[in-house]
Amino acid sequence: MSQKGPGRLTSSREKGGDGELCWVETSSKDAADSQSEGVPTLTPSEERQMWRKVDMRLIPLVTIMYLVAFVDKTNIGNAKLQGLTSQLHLTGHRFNVILTLNFLMNCIFAVPANLLLKKTKPSRWLPGITVTWGIITTLNGLVKTYPQLLAVRVLLGIAEAGMSPGVLYYLTLWYPRHMLQYRIGLFWGGASFAGAFSGLLAYGISFMSGTAGLLGWSWIFIIEGIVSVIVGVTAFTLFVDFPHTARFLTAGERAYLVHRKTYDNSSVGEDEHFAISNVRAALLDWQVWALCIVEMSIVIPVYGISLFLPSIINGFGFGPAISQLLSVPPYVLATLTVVLWATLSDKLRRRSPFIVLGLLLCLVGFTINISDVGLGIKYFGTFLIVTGGYAGFPGVPSWLGNNLVGHYKRGAGMAIQAASGQIGGIIASNIYRTQDAPRYVLGHTVELAVVATGLVVVPTVVMIYVRVNARRDATLRNVKDGKTSATPPETLRALGDRAPDFRYIL
Repeated sequence: MSQKGPGRLTSSREKGGDGELCWVETSSKDAADSQSEGVPTLTPSEERQMWRKVDMRLIPLVTIMYLVAFVDKTNIGNAKLQGLTSQLHLTGHRFNVILTLNFLMNCIFAVPANLLLKKTKPSRWLPGITVTWGIITTLNGLVKTYPQLLAVRVLLGIAEAGMSPGVLYYLTLWYPRHMLQYRIGLFWGGASFAGAFSGLLAYGISFMSGTAGLLGWSWIFIIEGIVSVIVGVTAFTLFVDFPHTARFLTAGERAYLVHRKTYDNSSVGEDEHFAISNVRAALLDWQVWALCIVEMSIVIPVYGISLFLPSIINGFGFGPAISQLLSVPPYVLATLTVVLWATLSDKLRRRSPFIVLGLLLCLVGFTINISDVGLGIKYFGTFLIVTGGYAGFPGVPSWLGNNLVGHYKRGAGMAIQAASGQIGGIIASNIYRTQDAPRYVLGHTVELAVVATGLVVVPTVVMIYVRVNARRDATLRNVKDGKTSATPPETLRALGDRAPDFRYIL
């Protein structure tokens, strides 16, 4: 392991930058001091090699796990077209009630699940819940009555509650904040690809209808549930817990990665100890709740279109099989856009512009679909909704994760945000009613309202961040000029993202 030039971690504003922590070259004496303190370093080529190793070990696995999770969450929309509603007599609001209770369980159990993730081993927790919900998904295919399906979907909601917030939080433990959205984009691309995969798989499985006396909807649940079990069992052998326990890295790489993450969000290092005050700090932080509103403004369109796209396309006049196939192309475009936007977001070190762009695409898409226009134009509108919702979403958890300091505060804050997303799922589950087919005016109207809310809240949050960053710039200038005394390191660490040396990402 070789050394790069002597330097120290400091605020880039000292060099005219944007206030993020960066490496600043120093004198030989300072370099000697740094060496004596044992600060680990890698050359640029060694660092690139390390991140490639981390990416190859983490991202494919969490992407596949999230793909099967999202398939199991949304495949009920495909099953609906394959006889589920008629065989189980899901009349009136029964289908919507099933979706609502599933999301409600996600919401209730998201925060405790994320706290358990850090207290237990991710290599046991995340694969374990994957196997559990896979078994429950399989049982979905064996139910015979509405109450049975209701009970199984409640259990599914509990089991899968920890997956989305867990993976998001897990990635923040590994990647510096300016490298985070690209990785979230990659695994979230699995969710958008799940839409295409689920439609294709449902189309193929539909031909099994009648096998062993079961209709096509039963086989959708059974086969896709078995796949989840296989993925979860495999993950037990491949999952890695934390950077300091990563045996696939060299000792030097582990030391560098731990140091890089420790001082990524704070010049004095992050607080890593659990205390109930961490959860309280997240609950009382204005940005957590503001970005919860942003989360809902983009998650409601995502869940709305994911759960009901086959039905919406079916309302265009196509049969069930063709509707399943026509739901695939929008997700393919969305997957490509997710990766592109995530790459640009990390490169530009900005989150809000891509969230706004995604919301604008949703706004146009829903406006098209609520209008009295041709079917071809409406189908084009679904491309805008799926692409805008899925490609805009990764910026939301990345934004909050980037701007919260302290392992447990960030874990609690991101879980609260994920829970708000499940509330969004509850709303999305109840706005596309059977009696509103085929235009679904109520559903599209609500979607337009929440998207418009997001387009107001995002710029407001940006303006607040800009003002706070400017105020902290002034504080540091006063310290540099000797007008104000410097804050002790212990206090800076305790303050976390409220410390004067911390800058919010826009």
